[in-house]
Amino acid sequence: MPIYTISRKEGGWSVLEMLRCRLRLSWSQARKLVQERRVLLGGEVCRDAARRVKAGQRVQVREAGQTAPPKKAGGPVICFVDKHLVVVDKPAGLTTMRHPEEAAEFGERGRRFLPPTLADLLPGLLAQAGKGKPGRVRAVHRLDKETSGLVVFARTPQAESQLGKQFRAHSIERRYLALVRGRARPGRIESVLVRDRGDGRRGSTSEPGLGQRAITHVGVVEELGAYTLVECRLETGRTHQVRIHLAESGTPLCGERLYDRPLHGKPLPDQSGARRPALHAASLGLRISELF
Repeated sequence: MPIYTISRKEGGWSVLEMLRCRLRLSWSQARKLVQERRVLLGGEVCRDAARRVKAGQRVQVREAGQTAPPKKAGGPVICFVDKHLVVVDKPAGLTTMRHPEEAAEFGERGRRFLPPTLADLLPGLLAQAGKGKPGRVRAVHRLDKETSGLVVFARTPQAESQLGKQFRAHSIERRYLALVRGRARPGRIESVLVRDRGDGRRGSTSEPGLGQRAITHVGVVEELGAYTLVECRLETGRTHQVRIHLAESGTPLCGERLYDRPLHGKPLPDQSGARRPALHAASLGLRISELF
């Protein structure tokens, strides 16, 4: 099993670009290695060909036939933890945290009668992992229930304050992977989003003085027949921003059931079979030094 160490020059390259140059492969050959789960970064299987590598990172390429079977979807997984914060990979179907109105209505009864949230489960996960005293974790942002991916929680009041400032200033780098219907085009999407575009759904408006400015940068990762795998980088972080912008561009998410139709129009066809919106929060870029 060949093992490589990422050089300074390669730092910041995509996995695809690194494999192509290191192994002298074509783009399709390099992509196939990732699709076959034969590439490991830091000992973990790499599933994202667009993922950026870091200088000093160890990369392994397994021989054909050495791949492990895909793991079944499970519960939340702690990806990073220190005394200031914890980053968790949230599975789809799990609510990030209790809505304030719900918490006010049910109080402590919510823990007994309502499904647990990620915030409810996290102290126990930290204790099981032996990551110090569980204490209180503080959610500083959220993902939709059916969106999977990375969520960060603060472990101290100072971290909560500083992370909150970074999210409000939109200085945190957030990258999503999405599978959409049709052929997506790369580019910058900017619009003003409102809570109700006229049919009870959120959407964009051209009326002055309304809504919030939203900007999404879309890049094409791979074309997959009638579908496209894209990456979306957020310049702002509005509610359902990625889902709305992709839908209004004519390429709604596979599995999208809310933003899958034009205003007062019929739902667009979806033959993907996806049971949820195919959206995953793949990476977060935080300024850790500001937490100390």
